[in-house]
Amino acid sequence: MRQRIPFLTACLVAGVLATAPGCGGPSALRGAPAASSSVPATGDYSGQVDVGGGRRLYLSCKGSGGPTVILESGIHDSSDTWNITDTRPPVPDSPAVFPGVARFARVCAYDRPGTIRYSDPPAVTTRSTQVNGTRSLAAMADDLDKLLTTAHLPGPYLLVGHSFGGMITRLYAQRHPEKTAGLVFVDAFGTNIRQLFGTEWPSYVKLLNNPGTPFDSRPGFEKVDIDGAIDAVTAAKPLPEVPMAVLSKTEPFAAAPGTSKTLLATVERSWPAVQQTLVDLGSQTPHILATGSDHYVQVHDPDLTISAIRLTAGRINTKA
Repeated sequence: MRQRIPFLTACLVAGVLATAPGCGGPSALRGAPAASSSVPATGDYSGQVDVGGGRRLYLSCKGSGGPTVILESGIHDSSDTWNITDTRPPVPDSPAVFPGVARFARVCAYDRPGTIRYSDPPAVTTRSTQVNGTRSLAAMADDLDKLLTTAHLPGPYLLVGHSFGGMITRLYAQRHPEKTAGLVFVDAFGTNIRQLFGTEWPSYVKLLNNPGTPFDSRPGFEKVDIDGAIDAVTAAKPLPEVPMAVLSKTEPFAAAPGTSKTLLATVERSWPAVQQTLVDLGSQTPHILATGSDHYVQVHDPDLTISAIRLTAGRINTKA
């Protein structure tokens, strides 16, 4: 189902805000998921997976075939961003990334705790158990590993990370090279960003964790130790030599009202260097520019995102 969504991306703020009216998520995602102790190897699955400590994470899977594709959303975003589209002419209507990838591979997405549903009105997800306080990147990567292990999803995985989600998939790959088949970075966050931002960095970090949603002050709303995340990736082992692809926006980040023009200028000036550093992580890594798209490339140009995932999957299969 094609849906036109008003986005407030404000330099990796990544959130759908409650000020965006009428952004109802796909009907298949509405309602509380059923608990399940097993995830089938093929076909549609939607439910909660016990990851220990009295916590459950919502997981949705579709399709069949390898490698298994794991979709990781940006900061504050639930898995809904992979199930909606907002294409404009001359780009034709396209299936959303989640069902599009399911046409050629097994694909799974999940809700991190405290992320926002693209429901009407938007709400913090109740599909995954709430976690209070600021989270470390290590804890988020550990959650991903527990989820994949408990669900018995066959690896190694093709990890697709949007925005800050690229930091999660990157640390996961560094910690679990044997479980990583490939990486696709969708306008992703990078470790050189702090240096590039200079004196604007503290303002940017504050904006990332407090993007101006009605949920900012809730204990369970996703907050991340951004500086610690950069330090964790920098200190970890190098990425495994696997096929990669980088997709990057060409249009400016949408700005929340009142956002500093100096900060926005810093973001736009720095972002190409962030993207190029991601390209340089691998050998012969395609750098694909999503012409006409802002930060949410998977929503505004889903067919291009699907194609990049398919290309990387094909290189994995060829290598095997």
